[in-house]
Amino acid sequence: MNLVKGVRKAQSAAKLKRLMNWYGPYLGAGVKLEHIADDWREIRVAMHMKWYNRNAVGTHFGGSLYAMIDPHYMLMLMKLLGKEYVVWDKAATIDFIKPGTGKLSAVMKVTDVMLDDIKKATATGDKYLPEYPVEIINEAGELVAKAIKTLYIRKKPE
Repeated sequence: MNLVKGVRKAQSAAKLKRLMNWYGPYLGAGVKLEHIADDWREIRVAMHMKWYNRNAVGTHFGGSLYAMIDPHYMLMLMKLLGKEYVVWDKAATIDFIKPGTGKLSAVMKVTDVMLDDIKKATATGDKYLPEYPVEIINEAGELVAKAIKTLYIRKKPE
């Protein structure tokens, strides 16, 4: 199933969580969605160290670190803003701080301030390119990587 169609059809956070946890790229990377809030405002994702997501030096593969945080702001905002808005991932940067081993996790949240900023910036039909930071931490609470997700958001013409 196409992921975007699946997201649009998922009427509940629990259904989206099931869909994402069976999504091929996530299965292959060992990524698991642990929690999606019923109001679509928070996603918690984790990745355990496995033989198939380990790089040549025995730490988590950097591409898997990025994959674990990749679509979530876009997916949450698609649900929260509805069909009146175009929401796409536009760009990202990731800074690897220390080697990642064991269980890694990240939390992404959408606040009222973020939604208000989006609605204000797109009210006249202009595009908006917000940047949202995401931290990936290990089990000891240490920062392993930090990323900045840039989205493209625009209100559709009426």
